[in-house]
Amino acid sequence: MTFTWETPPWERSEDSTHMAVVMSGSGDDGVHFNTTSVRGDDAVEGLADLLMGPGGAQGAVVMHPGLIGVVVKKGIDVMWMARPPIHVEKGDGQWQISIGGAEEGEVHAFSAADVEQLLAKLKQEYT
Repeated sequence: MTFTWETPPWERSEDSTHMAVVMSGSGDDGVHFNTTSVRGDDAVEGLADLLMGPGGAQGAVVMHPGLIGVVVKKGIDVMWMARPPIHVEKGDGQWQISIGGAEEGEVHAFSAADVEQLLAKLKQEYT
């Protein structure tokens, strides 16, 4: 993967443009949500900011026990952050993520494998 940005999102001095919701399993098939705001021009850049930015500690999200995935939504919506309309359930041995009330292209869900793959590419390029 080639990154086309001139300045990585975690090095930009700009306001947040997206929200990220980190979903992790609690061990009893329960799910915990952690929301934060991130910077970037699109969902991939927002995820990169989450992973490599000051709060991301270069992949602490990936090392989070029971990581299910990350949902990145364009724009900042305090109500959405407080109670994201995300439904997560385990089916056929894998986690299934569905998002309610989102317009096409506004929200992107990344699986744990997607997150790990992007982090590996970011570390290879930037560390």
